[in-house]
Amino acid sequence: MKILVAVKRVVDYNVKVRVKADHSGIDLANIKMSMNPFCEIAVEEAVRLKEKGVATEIVVVSVGSTATQEQLRTALALGADRAILVETNDELNSLAVAKLLKAVVDKEQPQLIITGKQAIDSDNNQTGQMLAALTGYAQGTFASKVEVVGDKANVTREIDGGLQTVALKLPAIVTTDLRLNEPRYASLPNIMKAKKKPLNVLTPDALGVITASTMRILKVEAPAARQAGIKVGSVAELVEKLKNEAKVI
Repeated sequence: MKILVAVKRVVDYNVKVRVKADHSGIDLANIKMSMNPFCEIAVEEAVRLKEKGVATEIVVVSVGSTATQEQLRTALALGADRAILVETNDELNSLAVAKLLKAVVDKEQPQLIITGKQAIDSDNNQTGQMLAALTGYAQGTFASKVEVVGDKANVTREIDGGLQTVALKLPAIVTTDLRLNEPRYASLPNIMKAKKKPLNVLTPDALGVITASTMRILKVEAPAARQAGIKVGSVAELVEKLKNEAKVI
């Protein structure tokens, strides 16, 4: 079985982001970038499936600038066999990314595709579902457990009412939730080995995909600063402020 894992380069989750002065986006100058945490979980799950003998090859793919090779090399150090970068400097929406991934899927023909449920920058939670719609594959989103048995993948999903288990006929798409696993750290020997693993660079034009966006970001603002708390003298005063100032009752 071949597993395709999609990963994304994002601002490291430990970094406090700053909005540009013109409110056109996030200031990325001298900012630490890393692999999206949900994508790390996706890579880890693919590696575990390979260690169980379920998978024979893991291919990681990402869409982004040349700098995204850093995150792909990290995935290779974690246990992936080879990597594909669809190189573009354009700001792409979820549908454009899904179309590019669909082109890679058509080229690679994997039996299982694993992605993070969402990226921590755009926070859209769309790409996996859009890819499933474009390919016509079965999908299991918000996965907290994945078991591959024969030509089916049993996926336990986290839903509002608890847990739901669905059986997906392969090929299928799975998006990972936080509780699926705990990603490992790449060892130094594996980091060195990753430098020699193949990394193929493609372009949207080579894949025959038009990535023109139908959406434009108008303005980005930082969240409002939290106001200091106040003390009230009585329950009546508290109720009055909740009713007339906070307007929550």
